[in-house]
Amino acid sequence: MADRAIPGIEVAEVREDGSGWYARTLDLPHGPGTARVELADLPGPGASYVALRLVLDDLRDTAAAVARMRVLLDADADPVAIDAHLGADPVLAPLVERRPGLRVPGHVDGAESAVRAVLGQQVTVVAARTAAARLVASHGRPVATTTEGLTHLFPDAATVAAMEPTDFKMPRARGRALIGLSAALAAGEIVLDRGPDRAEVRQRLLALPGIGPWTADYIALRALGHPDVWLPTDIGVRNALAAHPGGDAERWAPWRSYALLHLWTALSDPTPGE
Repeated sequence: MADRAIPGIEVAEVREDGSGWYARTLDLPHGPGTARVELADLPGPGASYVALRLVLDDLRDTAAAVARMRVLLDADADPVAIDAHLGADPVLAPLVERRPGLRVPGHVDGAESAVRAVLGQQVTVVAARTAAARLVASHGRPVATTTEGLTHLFPDAATVAAMEPTDFKMPRARGRALIGLSAALAAGEIVLDRGPDRAEVRQRLLALPGIGPWTADYIALRALGHPDVWLPTDIGVRNALAAHPGGDAERWAPWRSYALLHLWTALSDPTPGE
């Protein structure tokens, strides 16, 4: 999350001992707010909580803010069952041992997650982060916060839908895809929360111009909380599988989303001898 933090709406710090914190703005029903989670002074991977600090314009938004942060942190996952299944696989066993209880990051707003997925199509993490930062700076709503670096709310779907393809510093086709997706979200034609049937949402996404299988499945991973998403064409997945040969995604069902996260995070591990 720190690597992908968008300036203006997210800030994070990772310390040398592995602890750290993450904070972001929230666009809540009764006004804006900020949330900060602290990953320090926990007893270990078996800890049942992380500390959350909220600063809200309206205390009526407390429950909504907590619920959104639980979704973002995948707090309702069952890490014991997931680790038992994936840890029994010879390829994933050392990765699970290295990062027990690994979660799949979710979202605080489905529309934001979808827009960020399109911004990340066929570009590096750094390029996607830069594009999102430009969007926030130009079309996000400014807010006053008590956390340095948190200055805006992510633009809502209606705001992005009203933009022109030329407003985006990217290929016109991707700009049109962002606008079409945001228009469908703003009109309620596509709902990205944990309620709708995931297969139906995927079909609706694929029917939109510029939304292919990778984007639809990545949205299912992050916005819909699907536990069994697999992205075979993802370059990161291919690189990780090359470094950990013998992997068979069929063995990892019904927790392939978590297998994805283990493979992605393993890409940052030092190679033997480093």
